[in-house]
Amino acid sequence: MIVCKVTRWALTSPLCVGLKITCRVPEMARPSSNLAEFRKEFAKAKHIAIITGAGVSAESGVPTFRGPGGYWRTWQAQDLATPGAFSRDPSLVWEFYHYRREVMRVKQPNAAHLAIAECEARLSQQGRSVVVITQNIDELHHRAGSKHILEIHGSLFKTRCLSCGEVKENHKSPICPALEGKGAPDPEAKDARIPVNDLPRCERRGCHGLLRPHVVWFGETLDADILTSVEQELEKCDLCLVVGTSSIVYPAAMFAPQVAARGVPVAEFNTECTPATMRFVYHFEGPCGIMLPPALARHESESI
Repeated sequence: MIVCKVTRWALTSPLCVGLKITCRVPEMARPSSNLAEFRKEFAKAKHIAIITGAGVSAESGVPTFRGPGGYWRTWQAQDLATPGAFSRDPSLVWEFYHYRREVMRVKQPNAAHLAIAECEARLSQQGRSVVVITQNIDELHHRAGSKHILEIHGSLFKTRCLSCGEVKENHKSPICPALEGKGAPDPEAKDARIPVNDLPRCERRGCHGLLRPHVVWFGETLDADILTSVEQELEKCDLCLVVGTSSIVYPAAMFAPQVAARGVPVAEFNTECTPATMRFVYHFEGPCGIMLPPALARHESESI
């Protein structure tokens, strides 16, 4: 989700939200696509931060609901993923998220997810670490086996109570009886118009408040505790990978450039150049599921 408010990341970053970077900046050296050189950096790294975006999930067939054809019924994500939309029509918004939850039940982690998880497990045995900082809400990194994950935009499979504030994992299918069979994406589908009392409700004793998806909606700020954890991880990393992200969603778009600004090598893996590409040492162009596995594979110097 796009974050429209400035967080302290924006206040402490050497970059600014309004900075525009293009791939054709003449005074900057073009990023290297030399995998052998990247692998030397990889072999030396003790703490690797991997920032992932929608491009990783897209290779698993996860719909983004953005751009041409990216509609659920007649809406795109920015039409429904807002506090205002939920306030006006919680039934419609829950239909949308119910559909997304059900879609994810048949999607599987792809080669990029699996390469990241395998790398984390392998390096942990060597006293090295990998952290995944993801903008995705689909939990595919969890299902691939990654353990150290910071979900900066929340999760489709968590709810938050509007009354008591409890955040809880929820993998029920359907999430409530009234949503069973609802949420069809067809533009001709009729809205279910589910009474608010029949929508997902808090199960905490004495509460029964209305639940909402625990995701960051358009116009909302990111969780301060998550941002603090992200900042700590990025301050200690000695190698950073940016995988499948457009580098236009803030404040996440500032994470890797801020790491690069302190001289840490950053490698971008994407199907195309992004506004931040020229800030990085490496750029590997192509599908993440193809480009990432050889980059994270066991290095000949690894003893375990």
